[in-house]
Amino acid sequence: MIDLLFTHSYFARFDPKEWKARMPYPPLGTITAAAFLRTKGWTVALHDVMFSKDESEILPVLRQSRPRMVVLYDDGFNYLTKMCLTRMREAAFRLIDHAKRHGSMVAVFSSDSVDRIGEYLARGADFVLCGEAEQTLEELCHAVLGSGTRGQESGVRDRGALEAIPGLAFRDSEGNVYKTGRRIPMKELDNLPIAAWDLVDMEKYRSVWNRRHGYFSLNISTTRGCPFHCNWCAKPLYGQVYNSRSPEHVIEEMRHLKANFSPDHLWITDDIFGLKPGWVREFAELVRREGATIPYKCLSRVDLLLKDETVRHLKESGCQTVWVGAESGSQKVLDAMEKGTTVDEIHAATRLLRHHGIRVGFFLQFGYPGETREDIDKTLDMVRTCQPDEIGVSISYPLPGTRFHERVRAQMEQKQNWETSDDFDPMFRASYSREYYRRLHAVVHMRFRIWRGLRLLKRLAADPTALNRSAIRTLLSMIMQAVILPAHMRGLRHHERLETHA
Repeated sequence: MIDLLFTHSYFARFDPKEWKARMPYPPLGTITAAAFLRTKGWTVALHDVMFSKDESEILPVLRQSRPRMVVLYDDGFNYLTKMCLTRMREAAFRLIDHAKRHGSMVAVFSSDSVDRIGEYLARGADFVLCGEAEQTLEELCHAVLGSGTRGQESGVRDRGALEAIPGLAFRDSEGNVYKTGRRIPMKELDNLPIAAWDLVDMEKYRSVWNRRHGYFSLNISTTRGCPFHCNWCAKPLYGQVYNSRSPEHVIEEMRHLKANFSPDHLWITDDIFGLKPGWVREFAELVRREGATIPYKCLSRVDLLLKDETVRHLKESGCQTVWVGAESGSQKVLDAMEKGTTVDEIHAATRLLRHHGIRVGFFLQFGYPGETREDIDKTLDMVRTCQPDEIGVSISYPLPGTRFHERVRAQMEQKQNWETSDDFDPMFRASYSREYYRRLHAVVHMRFRIWRGLRLLKRLAADPTALNRSAIRTLLSMIMQAVILPAHMRGLRHHERLETHA
């Protein structure tokens, strides 16, 4: 018997777009919580569902480990969990059911459960953890499991003890949902242990990465939260705060990963990397001094990249790629989103990153209320002019708790969440239909691949020795996209005419 069996509800196989991409990362938030509880004396295990075929694969784990509590702890550092996909919600409910049938208590931590506390409790969860959850879970374990496996019998529920735990929701004796006060996020993140990487079947991840991409990437986090005010961005777990680990603490984890798992690459999952003044400079100095360099990609804001030689320090610390929330090439749309950045800054940051030899990724968002065809064309022109190395295309997605959601809630129909990450249903009265945005998504990627191929041809004209297998694939993709693009453009214009005159 163990105290806590950690699992999560993100099944990569249930999300066709991500399963096809084959870029899986271990559930960082889950194994961080597991490490924290383990340092407090609780016995823990992990059932990682990333590669599971279905929810029933937890059954033999339950029989073997006989956990006193199953903790369905989603990885809050994985942006896909913030989308609250309905297919993953169904998976969570089935996992809860399996755990309850095996006599375990169940605690749930996820963006979706915070939005739907009553629904998760009705489906069998005993507790929902709200906000930053490691300390809440530790206090909950003491309240209902006693002082470890030698303590009092599982299942004891002292209502007063539960009410004293901030960040907790449960049903009282009369079946009513009770939610305690807010849990204040930790400011000293260095007090958290390094994630329990030893619980992960690392060879599964390594095999997928090497087979599809030729290298092995792992994920780390240096911060929690984001202080900016983009009105479509949900912050159900940490709120409007930003706390950072010290560069020393991050380097310690990088050395651990390098010594034990030899990753070729890191994804730094922060919403905004290196926001704290001077942090990136100090990080770069420590990386060099400690010999801890691991190439990485991160996320940032274009306005921040233009300050304090940040881009130079990123390069010195091993940064290969920076993704930015470009969102739109229309200043009108950026202002409506309350993004706080400008189109000019997007162009300037892209030039600066490229000057320092750092690849650039753009997140693009279509369908925001009020967006017109002219705004869409401005975004396409921005992509053509800036020539980012990678793009990610999404449709505006109203999540509960955001000002964007409040703005469009009266227009929303019954559907509240996407089923998978490539659903593309606006869920409110956007300028165009789901079918139009699906077609637009395809056209944007086709044009991007053509522009990327043309840029490669220019490089090859200057240096023919750069022609290699990767370059050949890029050129073949350009030719194929150029052949099929006209048909897709006709389809896009057809949808536009129909919907404009509907």
